[in-house]
Formats: sequence, C-alpha cells, structure tokens
Amino acid sequence: MSAEAGGIRSNLIQELFWTRTGLLLLILVVTSGTSLAISGQMDSGTARNILTALGTGTLISAVVSFTQTLVTSKAAQKALLAPVVEESRKALKELSEQYRALDREFFPSHVFEPTAEPSPVFNQLMMQDLERTRLYCFRGFAGRYAAGRVLLSQSECELKAVLADPRDDSAISGRARYLLRNEGADGDYDEITAQLKEQIGIGLVGLFVARSRCSRIDVTIVSDPPLDRLELFDDCAWITLYSNTAGVPRPYPRTLRFTESSFLYAMERAEFLRISNSKAGYHFAITPGTSRNDFLALFEKITGEPLTDDGYRELEDKFHAFRREFSASAQLRS
Repeated sequence: MSAEAGGIRSNLIQELFWTRTGLLLLILVVTSGTSLAISGQMDSGTARNILTALGTGTLISAVVSFTQTLVTSKAAQKALLAPVVEESRKALKELSEQYRALDREFFPSHVFEPTAEPSPVFNQLMMQDLERTRLYCFRGFAGRYAAGRVLLSQSECELKAVLADPRDDSAISGRARYLLRNEGADGDYDEITAQLKEQIGIGLVGLFVARSRCSRIDVTIVSDPPLDRLELFDDCAWITLYSNTAGVPRPYPRTLRFTESSFLYAMERAEFLRISNSKAGYHFAITPGTSRNDFLALFEKITGEPLTDDGYRELEDKFHAFRREFSASAQLRS
C-alpha cells in the first residue's frame, strides 16, 4: 500500500482489477462473449448448443462471481480500514489532550495588555476569583490594591501580604526607577521615593481598615521584594509584569492569569509561602480584634516613624480617596 493518500484504492470496482479475482472475471467475460458470438453465427446443432451453453454458463458465473467479489471486497475493506481509522482517531485524541494539558500547564488562561487606565474586564474577572477564594495572597509594593479589593469583596477571606520595607532604600529603588523610566513620574528621585514610602503607609492603614473583612491578615515586610506583583487565589494566579518594559510604557503593565493546574501557579505559590514563612522578613498579624493603638505601635516598628491620631486620619482619608478613584475607574462597586 502506498504511503501517500492517493495510494489507497478506495473504489471497489477499481480494486477488483488489481486482484487475481479480477483477472478471472475478465477471462470468464471474454470466454462468455466469444462463445455467444461464435454460436450466434453457427447453424443449429450440437456444436451451437454446446457453445451457447458454455457462453451462458460462463456469463452467469461471471455475474455471480462479480457480485460475490464486490460484497467480499467491501466487507474486507471495512474490516481493514476501520481499525486503522479508529487507531488514528484515538492517536489524534490523545495528542490533542496532551496539547491541552501543555496549554493548561505552561500557558496563561488570560492575557491583559498594558493600559493607561484600570481595565474593567481585568478587574471584574479578578474580583470574581476573589469572591471564590478562601486565601488571598498578595505580593507587591504597598498593598493598597489588596486592601481595596478586600473592602470591595462580598465574601470573607484570609489575607497574606508581602510588602516592601519602607526603611530600606533598596526596597524602594526598584519601583522608583520603574516610575522614572516607564511612567515619566514628576519630581526627582528623592521626591518619588518619599511618595512611595507614603504609599506604603497608606497601604498599611488600608490593611488595618480592611481587617473587619478578613479572618486574619498576615503581613511580611521584606527588603528585596520582586518587582512583579503577584495575586494568588485558591484556583488561579495573577502576575503583573512591572519587570516587562517592552513596548509603550503604561501605568498598568501587562498581566497574565494562570489556572491552578499550571506549572506557574505551583511555582509562584511555593515561592510566596517560602517568602512569607522566611525568618529574614519582619512578620506581624492584623486581626479583627487589633485595636488602633496596637496598629499605631506596629506602624512605628515598620516605618521607624511614630504615627499620631491626626496622621492616621490623614492616611486613612488618602486610602479611601484611592479606593474610590480605583473602584470608579475600574467600574467596580464602591
């Protein structure tokens, strides 16, 4: 059988002429036609009757043999091709399943390109993931978005956050360089770092405000936070690529969503748990029972600066202003 598609003789009548049976049928037809032709030219007699009988008999034999061969060839073709077709379908199905498994393991389920404003589709999908999760893991810079999302959520969850250390210049410098390089931030480097430290203070106050919506908030302060932001839920992971500076700069960078079955989800979850459980960072917890005085003491330990009641109210007002602006631009319920 030819390896090419055209080598398979699927026409049954054509198949007959490629077999010995086909040759036998040809001999019978030729013999029958010759006998009948000769007998038609002979006078009546024994010889004519013998040739007529021979021609008729061979013609009948040819018709019967042709019909039998046709039926047999069709059945044989089905018997031979059916297993091949079934095996091919099975192999293609297995191959498709392997490719789908690779897609789930290594490729994101959603890709959101950089935008100048918060994407409503992006944020609504993330809020749906947040509504379903029991554990919300956030690794970022200041934690303002994590606190804002928790306050917008309808369900209660446990929150684990990894944030930058405001007292360590190396923890601030990466985000400051990103703002200067990609967003054209106003002001010089010192002004931007001061603004970033204030953002961390606003984020800490936001987490304290959001404590009533969480069973527990565990915070880890690290001096070398990754530039990319991670938001990890029970069934998916969101990675915002601040490290990806290709293309036109946008305040909201490219973001990828990976499902729970993906390799990236398992890797990022393991790395997050390693950082949040490491002895290198400063760990503390905020619970619904944490008082403001307790928080003010924590704030001073984290930032190295005391926070008065007036200072707290100022940061709280700035957090709520950020939350309202974010929820309006992202078209989320405020």
